Amino acid sequence: MTQAAAPAAHSSFYMAMRILPAPRREAMFALYGFCRAVDDIADERGPATASQRLAELDRWRADVAGMFAGRAPPHLVIDGMAMDAAEDIRAPDWATLDLYCDRVASAVGRLSVRIFGLAPEPGDALAHHLGRALQLTNILRDIDEDAAAGRLYLPREALAAAGVTTDEPLKAVADPKLAGACAEVAARARAHFEKSNSIMAAAPRAAVRAPRLMAAAYGSILDRMLADGFAPPRRRGKASRLRLLGAVLRYGIL
Repeated sequence: MTQAAAPAAHSSFYMAMRILPAPRREAMFALYGFCRAVDDIADERGPATASQRLAELDRWRADVAGMFAGRAPPHLVIDGMAMDAAEDIRAPDWATLDLYCDRVASAVGRLSVRIFGLAPEPGDALAHHLGRALQLTNILRDIDEDAAAGRLYLPREALAAAGVTTDEPLKAVADPKLAGACAEVAARARAHFEKSNSIMAAAPRAAVRAPRLMAAAYGSILDRMLADGFAPPRRRGKASRLRLLGAVLRYGIL
C-alpha cells in the first residue's frame, strides 16, 4: 500500500478508489487525504477551541492558495469543515443543511468527477446528487455518534413535522418520534440516489465505475436502515458486502 493510500484504507470508498487506473487512483487517494485532514480538524475535541480549529483551517486555505499562485478556486470543502469547526451544528434548517452537504460532499464530488474522467456536464450534476445522497445517508447512519458529540444534523423542519420539540441532541435522538424526521431525510437521500443512477446510466461506463460502487455501498446502508427503522435503540448501518460484491462484478471490471 502506498503512503497516499493509507488514509483511505478504512474508508467505505476504498474499493471504489482501488478499481481506478493508477494515475486516477493516486489522485483520488490524495484528494481523500486532504479531505480527511481538514475533517479531522473540524471534528477535533479536547483542548482545541473553535478559534483554534478555524485558524488551522485557515492555514490550509493559505496552503491551497499558494499552490494556485493567488488564483485559487473557492475553498468550499474547507468552508464546509469550518461550519463544523465554528460551532456544533444543531437542527439546521433545510437550506443550511443543503449548503453544508454541498460543501462537505458535493464539492468533493466536483473534484472527483474530474479525476474519474467525466465532462463538467454530466459530472457536476452527478456530484450534486450523489454527494447529497451520500451525506444524507451519513447523517442518518451517524445520528447517535453525532449526538454524543453535541451535534444534530437533522433539519428543524423535519423534526418539527415529526413532533420532536427539542434541538438538544441527546434528548432528540432518544425521542421515538425522531423516526418520522429520519424518514423525511431518507426520502430525500433516496431521490438523490435515483437521480444519480439516471445520470450514471447515460454516462460513459468507464468514467462512472467508481461512483457506481460508492452509490452501491451507501445505497445498501440506506436500505438497511430503512428496513431496521430509526426508532431507538438503533444499529449503525453497514454496507452490504453481497451488494457491493455484485456491484464490483457488474461495474468494477470492464
